[in-house]
Amino acid sequence: MEMNFQQPSRSETRSASHRQNKSRRLFKLLAIAAAAAALSACGSIVPNPLEAQQLAQTNLSDRAAAQRDVEPISGALTLDEAMARALKYNLERRTRLMEEALALNQLDVSQLDMLPRLMAQAGYSDRNRERATYSMPYQPKYGPRSTSSSFSSEASHGTADLGLTWNMIDVGLGYYGSRQQADRVLIASEKRRKAMHLLMQDVRTAYWRAASAQKLRGDVARTIVAAEEALADSRKVEAERIRSPLDALRYQRQLLENLRLLEGIEQELSIAQVELAALINAPLGQTIRIAEAEVSLADDGVLKLPLERLEESALENNADLREQHYNGRVAREEVRKTMARLFPNLSFNYGLKYDSDRYLVYNHWNEAGVQLSFNLFNLLTGPTQIKLAETGVALADQRRVATQMAVLAQVHLARLQLLNARSQFLRADAIYGTDQKIAEQVRNRASAKAQSQLDQVANETTAILSLLRRYQALAQVHVAENRLMANLGLEPRIGSTSELSLAELTRQISANAKPWAALQPARAAR
Repeated sequence: MEMNFQQPSRSETRSASHRQNKSRRLFKLLAIAAAAAALSACGSIVPNPLEAQQLAQTNLSDRAAAQRDVEPISGALTLDEAMARALKYNLERRTRLMEEALALNQLDVSQLDMLPRLMAQAGYSDRNRERATYSMPYQPKYGPRSTSSSFSSEASHGTADLGLTWNMIDVGLGYYGSRQQADRVLIASEKRRKAMHLLMQDVRTAYWRAASAQKLRGDVARTIVAAEEALADSRKVEAERIRSPLDALRYQRQLLENLRLLEGIEQELSIAQVELAALINAPLGQTIRIAEAEVSLADDGVLKLPLERLEESALENNADLREQHYNGRVAREEVRKTMARLFPNLSFNYGLKYDSDRYLVYNHWNEAGVQLSFNLFNLLTGPTQIKLAETGVALADQRRVATQMAVLAQVHLARLQLLNARSQFLRADAIYGTDQKIAEQVRNRASAKAQSQLDQVANETTAILSLLRRYQALAQVHVAENRLMANLGLEPRIGSTSELSLAELTRQISANAKPWAALQPARAAR
C-alpha cells in the first residue's frame, strides 16, 4: 500500500537544506576548534619550578598565618598557661583538629550517596548523510526488499533529558559507608586525644628545661668566667715556673674538665627556649620569662589507687585501645558492604526527554522504568569476597587484643616509672641541698683567702650540675605522670579551644590539673 505525503515546495526545501548545511559547518568548526584547543593544552604542559619571589611571598604569608590570632606573652609564663597556649596555638594540634573536621565533613558527604541521582544531559548529533532505510515485509521466509526508502530521523538534531535514577545497591552501600565514616570520625577524635597527651608531655618537659635554663644561666656564665680566669692564672704561673709544671698541668686539667661540663650545660640550656617557643607557637627569637615556681613534687594521689582501678580506666578510656574498637566496627561494616554487593540490583528510572528531530510525532515525552539485574559471577566470587572481609574482621580483633595487652603493660610500666622518677627527684633534691651547703662554705672560705680558686670553681660547677639534675628529675616526674595519665586515657576536661579565650582555657587547665581525681569516687564505691 502506498501513502502519499504533501511534498514541500522547492524554495522551502532549499531553505531547509541551507540551514542544515550551515548548522553542520558550524558544528564541525566548533568540534575542530575544541579538539585543537585540547591538543594544544596537552602539549603545552611543561615543568614550572618555583621562583624565589614566589617562595618568599608564600613563606611570608605562611609565617603570618602561623602567628595570626596568637596572643603575645605578657609577663611570666606559668606551666598552666604554657599548656593552654600549646592546646590553643600549636600548629600540629591545629592540623589534627582540621583532620577531625575533614573526617566529619566526609561523613556529611557520604550520607549523600544514599540519595537518588538526578542527571541533566544535552547533546547534538550530526551525520553527513541522512539515515535512510529500506523496509522488508514479514514472511516465514524473507521476501524481496522494498524498492522505496524513507527517512526516520534528521541528519542533524539536538537532544536533552532530565533523568532520575535510584539504585537500591547504591543506597545500601551508602548506608554502610556512612556508618564506617562515622566510626572514622571517632577514630580521628581518638588520634587527636593521643596527640594532645603527647603535646602536654612535651610541654611539661620543655617548660622545666626552660625554667632550669633561666635559673642557671647567670650562675653558669659567672662560673665559666671564673674558670677562664683561673685557667689563665695557672698558665701564667706555669710559664713563670713558680710551681711545679706537673702540678700546674694537673690544676689546668681539672679546670678544663669543669669548663667542659659548664659548656655542656650551657649548650643544653640554650635550646630550651626554642623548644618551648615551638610548642606554644611563640616567636622563636623572643625571650620567654618563666614564672618562679616552687620546685616540689606534685600530689601522689594516682599512686594510691589500686592497680585494678588503673587497668579498668585504661581499658575504658585509652585512646589507642578505643581506636582499635572503632577499627573493628569499620571492618564489620565492610563485611556487610561486601554482602550487599552480592544482592540483585534493583533500580528505578524516571526521565523527561526532548528531541528536536522534526520527523518525530512527539518531541517531548516522559519515560519510567524498573530494572532488576544480577551478576551471575557473584555466585562464584561471593564466598571469596566474604571470606576476605571476614579475615579483615579477624585481623582487627587480633590487633585490638594485642593493643589491650600492650596498654595494660604500659599502665604497669608507667606507674613504676612514676615511682622511680619521684624517688630520683627526692635523691636529686637531697644532693642539691648538700652541694648548696658545700658551695656556700667554699665561697665563705674563698672570701677569707682560705680556699683555692680551683676548689671554688669545682664546687660551683658541682652545685650548678646538681641544680640542673634536680630540674631534670622534676621534669621526668611530670613526664612520667603525664605518660600514666595518657595510658589511663585521662586529660583535663576543657571546652573547645577555638571558642575559649586563652585566659579561660588557662583557668580550666589549672582547675583540672589532676584528672585522675575522677577515679577516686569509683574506688570508694568499690
